[in-house]
Amino acid sequence: MSRAPVDLTPRESLDVLRDVLAPLVAQGAIVRRPLMTGRAERRQSDGRCAAVLDRLRDRHGGAPLVLRLGGRRVVLVTEPDDVARVLDGSPEPFTPANREKRAALRQFQPDGVLVSPAAERRRRRPLNERALANGSAVHPAGDAVVEQVARTAAELAQAARTTGELDARTFADAHWRLVRTVTLGEQARDDELLTKRLDALRAAGNWSYLHPVRRRLRAAFLEQVRGYVEQAEAGTLAAAGREAAEALAAEDPDASNLHGEDRHDVASQVPHWLFAWDAAGIATLRALAVVAARPEVRERVLAELTTAGRGAAVLPYARACVLESVRLWPTTLVVLRESTEPTRWDGRTLPTGTGFAVVSSYFHRARSGSALGDRFVPEAWLDGRADDDRALVPFSAGPAACAGRDVVLFTASHLLGRLAGLGLDVDRGEHLAHDPLPRTVDHFGLSFRLGGRADRSLGTVEEASDGRGTAGPGARGGWT
Repeated sequence: MSRAPVDLTPRESLDVLRDVLAPLVAQGAIVRRPLMTGRAERRQSDGRCAAVLDRLRDRHGGAPLVLRLGGRRVVLVTEPDDVARVLDGSPEPFTPANREKRAALRQFQPDGVLVSPAAERRRRRPLNERALANGSAVHPAGDAVVEQVARTAAELAQAARTTGELDARTFADAHWRLVRTVTLGEQARDDELLTKRLDALRAAGNWSYLHPVRRRLRAAFLEQVRGYVEQAEAGTLAAAGREAAEALAAEDPDASNLHGEDRHDVASQVPHWLFAWDAAGIATLRALAVVAARPEVRERVLAELTTAGRGAAVLPYARACVLESVRLWPTTLVVLRESTEPTRWDGRTLPTGTGFAVVSSYFHRARSGSALGDRFVPEAWLDGRADDDRALVPFSAGPAACAGRDVVLFTASHLLGRLAGLGLDVDRGEHLAHDPLPRTVDHFGLSFRLGGRADRSLGTVEEASDGRGTAGPGARGGWT
């Protein structure tokens, strides 16, 4: 059967809208809506989505599926080779700056690299890659990052001891303190207003072009960010961004207006860094849940950290656990692209402006995609199986893949390792203790209780010389 894109019938379109796109939109593409993620878990919406796409894939022989939404044409790919074609073809002829994404992200990062025109992207992408040390397993500020991770783990340990439990809200609050400190410095650590403003702008972004830009709130938020970048402390990502901007300006003085504009450009990229860290927290919390529910996995995470010590070492197994968390429960629900020119696809030409969608959860588990399915297999990220599978896109893929992948995985793996020994039990952990794992897990519903399995050889908390606590590894997670 031809692999040319096929137009869905009205009934097929209704199935896709109801069971594929509507649940993704309802949960929130830019910031998650707790009520909707809870409903998605109860309905196991990712399983329903996969069933629809599998049925349509079989019916149409794996051809891309063309959905008409009013005057908008969106193509859902159903084969790994087509995922690779779209993502490898970014930013031209498949730009990541599609119209829905531009409308959503203009609320808080109108000049972010992800939604930049081609000319601006050529200047901003190298800045992001250098600042975030894309391609380096350990960021140059790795020692400072690990220090802040240990501090955060100590805070979470203390919270668990004080209340006897650890819920998702407590974890998120601590994680945001970590994010603000690593990104902007100690001066921003307790600036909850910054995060509240970002969340409010992201909530508006959930509505894409249906919500007017909150200009006054955006201006106040961006001014806060700009102030922190101007005073960036050594060892922060903001400082790394300033250094990257200065280095790029020195290499090509004609590419920008030198330091003034470059420094402003760093501030324009930071909102996306902050936004992306939220997904890292979600992935870490879910990974923690699985690690805690499986003693053999927990022990391996702990053993790795014991061997590595407390410095800025790579933790391959803990890193693989985080990646496996993102594979099983993608934090980017759908990867979007838009054609910048007419696209010839196996005998059919699609016009400029056609949208393309890769539903991450489908490819990460479906039989047409990953062979790993519903199993927890972190080893696949160690032996090359996952890297060779073009259906797996936990941080997108191709030239527009996430520039912060390495620093996120470095930070998350160290936090996961240091939480693995807190001796926590998780409510309903039996759902994560064995394969197959549930298709949809609401991270807001994860709740941990203080148990008696803390790793005494490492110690759950040590006092640093400056009086701040540093945490040893670990925790136990679950599913509700």
